[in-house]
Amino acid sequence: MNKAELIEIAAEGADVSKAAAGKVLDGIIAAVVKAVSKGDTVTLVGFGTFKSAKRAARTGKNPKTGATIKIAATTVPKFSAGTGFKEAVSGKKKVAKK
Repeated sequence: MNKAELIEIAAEGADVSKAAAGKVLDGIIAAVVKAVSKGDTVTLVGFGTFKSAKRAARTGKNPKTGATIKIAATTVPKFSAGTGFKEAVSGKKKVAKK
């Protein structure tokens, strides 16, 4: 599923236009990105948690040459699925269909 398909499904489910659903989705994504980039955690109960994680500096290998390279420390986004999401994916919980 791509973004356009998600917007279409959300618009049908909320009985709003695709344009309105697209603006809402864009707003939610922007809010999550802004919060996580500031170091905050965004928790959607039953769905999951978005947060940032620090990745330590490490050494790696160039796959083409085999030379050892240094990989700098960085901060990356991280998502942890919630219990409801995990149960729905594993088939233990039925997903409501509209």
